[in-house]
Amino acid sequence: MKRFSAILLSASLLALAATHAAAQNYPGKPVRVVVPFATGSTSDIVARMVSDRLTAALGQPFLVENKPGAGGTIGSDYVAKSPADGYTLLLSTAATPISATAYRNLKYDTAAFTSITVLTHSPLALAANLDFPPKSVPELIAYAKANPGKVNFGSLGTGTSHHLTGEKLKLDAGIDMVHVPYKGSGAAHTDLMGGQIQIMFDNIVALMPHFKSGKLRPLAVSSLRRHPMLPDVPSLSEAGVKDFETVAWFGLLAPPATPKDIVQKLNAETVKVMAIPEIRQRLVDGGAEVIANSPEAADKFLHTEIARWGAVVRAANIRAD
Repeated sequence: MKRFSAILLSASLLALAATHAAAQNYPGKPVRVVVPFATGSTSDIVARMVSDRLTAALGQPFLVENKPGAGGTIGSDYVAKSPADGYTLLLSTAATPISATAYRNLKYDTAAFTSITVLTHSPLALAANLDFPPKSVPELIAYAKANPGKVNFGSLGTGTSHHLTGEKLKLDAGIDMVHVPYKGSGAAHTDLMGGQIQIMFDNIVALMPHFKSGKLRPLAVSSLRRHPMLPDVPSLSEAGVKDFETVAWFGLLAPPATPKDIVQKLNAETVKVMAIPEIRQRLVDGGAEVIANSPEAADKFLHTEIARWGAVVRAANIRAD
């Protein structure tokens, strides 16, 4: 028995030493960064921006691979089932935790991913048609309560953060609105300006040209605080929907059980990338706030988002699959 225990101990120590050595030499070959959306999407642009800098810093190519489809779950499933060796990563988005509940037949556990860091947060803006009578959030809530089911809100598709933010507003404010999904901002903005829908949540940068031209009216932003691009526009929480907060975001995840040494190395190098003035400015100009937090903080955020959106998905009875 003693000999058997000694053998087990030796094997464990050898495995630990091998894991540590692998982390010390990481990366020893190209790293794949899977983007679960199409080439040219915002997530793709962010992934390539970060990957290019990680390539320069770590001496191995960080290669972006687009695996779009099913609301990001195809790419997520691929990474979840990849070896936990740090050579396959996922560019995560706000869709990642939403999918955990909105898709009932997932073959992976979103909560089991290994978090590396949250790259950015980006609040959404709530835009209104100019002919829509309410000129503020309190007026919108009063109008919707007086006219249940007669306010149409657009989104970029069922199960997106834009859609779920609208559903969360319905729940938190106790109002009834009708969801109208679109396949992109262009058509949704056209219908919003034309009055086919009355309001919608979308990325601030996407809406800014319409705000500046006076073709749409900003009512609020979805973050807890006001946004520098819209300093005169209140947050929803400030406008009376207490503690309301949702953000679009990007992060980096690895497969479950990826070694901590590799995670820490990836985190340290990614945080350095996010501190490069040129990178930070490009992201800020895009309406984002740079986060670049620790793996522990990123993991806590992911689990909070899973719980937050899970509650909304269940309450609104949303099914994306």
